[in-house]
Amino acid sequence: MEHSMAAQRAKWLYFFIGVAVLVNFTGLFVTIIGPDGALYASIAKTMALKNDFVNLFAEGRDWLDKPHFPFWVTAISFKLFGMSTWAYKLPAIIFTMIAAIYTYRLALLIYNKEIALWSALILLTAQHIFISNTDVRAEPYLTGLIIASVYHYFRAQNGKWFWHLMFGSALAACAVMTKGIFALIPLGGAIAGSLLIMKDWKMLFNFRWLLAAIMIFIFIIPELLCLYLQFDIHPEKLVFGQHNISGVKFFFWDSQFGRFFNTGPIKKAGGDPSFFMHTSLWAFLPWSILFWIGIVDFFRTKHKRLRQADWICFAGTALTMLILSVSKFQLPHYIIIIFPFFAVITARYICELKSATAISRIRLTQSVIVGILIVLGIAVQYLFAAKISYPTYIWFLLIIALTVYVARISRDRFSIFFVTCGTMFILNIYFNLAYYPSLVKYQADSEAAMWLNTNNPKNLTIVKEVNNYAYAIDFYAEAPVYDYHPGDESELPAKPYILYAESAKIKEMLNNGVAMDRIKSFGSYRITRMKLKFLNSSTRKLALDSAEIVLIK
Repeated sequence: MEHSMAAQRAKWLYFFIGVAVLVNFTGLFVTIIGPDGALYASIAKTMALKNDFVNLFAEGRDWLDKPHFPFWVTAISFKLFGMSTWAYKLPAIIFTMIAAIYTYRLALLIYNKEIALWSALILLTAQHIFISNTDVRAEPYLTGLIIASVYHYFRAQNGKWFWHLMFGSALAACAVMTKGIFALIPLGGAIAGSLLIMKDWKMLFNFRWLLAAIMIFIFIIPELLCLYLQFDIHPEKLVFGQHNISGVKFFFWDSQFGRFFNTGPIKKAGGDPSFFMHTSLWAFLPWSILFWIGIVDFFRTKHKRLRQADWICFAGTALTMLILSVSKFQLPHYIIIIFPFFAVITARYICELKSATAISRIRLTQSVIVGILIVLGIAVQYLFAAKISYPTYIWFLLIIALTVYVARISRDRFSIFFVTCGTMFILNIYFNLAYYPSLVKYQADSEAAMWLNTNNPKNLTIVKEVNNYAYAIDFYAEAPVYDYHPGDESELPAKPYILYAESAKIKEMLNNGVAMDRIKSFGSYRITRMKLKFLNSSTRKLALDSAEIVLIK
């Protein structure tokens, strides 16, 4: 009986994974959210247009912050599919799917097929995975690369180890060329940490790890060469307000240890040791409580954990959480790189549940979480008043019907988990097809660029002032864009030209006698910094700033 139920459950797991994949793709056409996403898109656009895969430029100047790999991949996507929102997001979502595949493969290697399927589904329905596939930055790339590298390095300990070691090293190198050498922390924690816990000194100090380090260094040579060519041989370049900046040194030290110790050119105030603990509670919803219970259960039954494989996900999670927690640079999206570990730990726990009391408590816990999520979704819509299309309502009805049907025929401890997934599908379809499309209307720079694409018949040059995070104009505008740096007035294009600026700047220029025609105004809000006054449609106007398009004559 249990075997037939497991077989039926596996079919529904495959189906729900397919729906999860589809829902993750629903944000593909949502306008790129700034500042970070729009900045990265504009850098990749410049790379593709110039056919220059060595130098990174932002707002017309040399840019030294992140490594090249995501920009290479995105620029290739632009070359293949053209400059579009979906061409920017597609590679990142593909790497998320790679993360799901390798999460499945790792869990299958360690445990069994059912845990593997639940691991993939849990990963794909975690809230910040949905968010990261809509507001695309570097983390989807890292998530796929890191878990894939962990899988191959684990396989490299046995059998035909060389090819797995090489694949793992190539993937690890790509992770390093995405975020820097700190991307190796989850990998090192998972593999070296689990070997250390099991006291497997022979494998821990095996020569193949030295070979892996050499391979990683060889594979990152393209990154080092690009940094050397753009910065190290050009000491005259001004970067971070200084000359004689070494791109290679920044890559190995300032971008990583400099941020960690807050001594580099890019600094951040604060740092809360508990930040990623409480961030995980919402970012890994609806599975976060189960994850932490799974951690407790893992230690409660650790006497049964007699294999290195049992410790891989825990060790990778523990070291990464520790390092992130003591760092001064703490942003919520950093945590998703270890969500594959979270997913496997959670899936193992829910699949190994046997106690009727524990099952009852978990069912109650998830029911409460589902109820809270539904109430929050309704509250957001009530306050924000996003426009919901009829096709979106059809999506809602289909998923509700599907979820109810599966929950009714399942009638076991897993039914509540299918209901949980269905709730996440509805919630994120709402976000991607209603909330975000309404929200980006208040992102003035992208709205201005799209308006100008149809209202600039003479294709006049667009000028924007830097330092106001208006990166979306660089990406979305079809007319030439000049990034104006204060003090470079002599390099401004010939008049007439279009100027995009905040309304306060326009008023200042008018008071100084600058001749202009005011063309159009846009309501403006930093949409990644949500506050209740803006969220509430009745008070939103009070929270808005404004930006304008003017003709400088």
